[in-house]
Amino acid sequence: MPAPEDVETFSSPRSMLGAELRVARKKAGLSQEKLGEPLFVSGSFIGQLEAGIRRMTPELAREIDRLLRTDGFFTRNCQAVTKAKYPDHFEAAAEAEGLAKTIREYAPLLIPGLLQKEAYARAVFRAYQPTATEAEIDDLLEGRLDRTALLSDPTTPLLWCVLDEAVLRRAGDDKEALAENLRHIATLVRAHRAIVQVLPFSAGMHAGLLGSLKLMSFADAPPLAYVEGIGMGQLFDDPATVAQHTLTYDLLTASALSPRNSLALIESVAEDYEHDEHA
Repeated sequence: MPAPEDVETFSSPRSMLGAELRVARKKAGLSQEKLGEPLFVSGSFIGQLEAGIRRMTPELAREIDRLLRTDGFFTRNCQAVTKAKYPDHFEAAAEAEGLAKTIREYAPLLIPGLLQKEAYARAVFRAYQPTATEAEIDDLLEGRLDRTALLSDPTTPLLWCVLDEAVLRRAGDDKEALAENLRHIATLVRAHRAIVQVLPFSAGMHAGLLGSLKLMSFADAPPLAYVEGIGMGQLFDDPATVAQHTLTYDLLTASALSPRNSLALIESVAEDYEHDEHA
């Protein structure tokens, strides 16, 4: 395979593999749409592969090698550069996050991963896996913090979160970590980088009692809904199911405090934890 241009500028092995795909496709005289047709994927999907956003599966790599006559190059290399950073049940949802134009999430128990800081995330992983080695926790933490890079763009994706009040109150022994993370959320809100509402205990029974929910919309693809439980998660693209989950989210925002009152509560709780920590 010819070396792609500007190799030194690539940020990851996945983006380099995507650049090789672009070179091979152009050499074969195919547009993204024409390559996608026999693979039963869209031209935009091919573009996402070339940009290093989408993960190339071994099955897809074999078909690309066959169509582009690349002598097994993509089959040999895709496995090495696409090692999953996330549990199997979350891998597809994590990829979708990277493409989403809007992400709306309801969190009943924990601060959502996209909003987590290192100390808080480490405490969460340690609670999930009390016997894991520090190296294993570090690996999990790396994947979690990599996701937060999505918010480095000043406008995309639009992030809107509804946090149950329980999220603000679950401090455990590490009140300092929770206070730091609540301050981080407040900073994002004040910087107009995220919309956050708190669903107070006083709301009583509500539409989200059965668990967490994430809704994602895209510029050139149908919306998705992701629901998650202990050790499991499911990504839905069925329009009726997505519509049902969208109604659930709308009901949650209607029951939640306004963004302004939510920010005041978040900062008040953070201050309480800070004073308690240094008392």
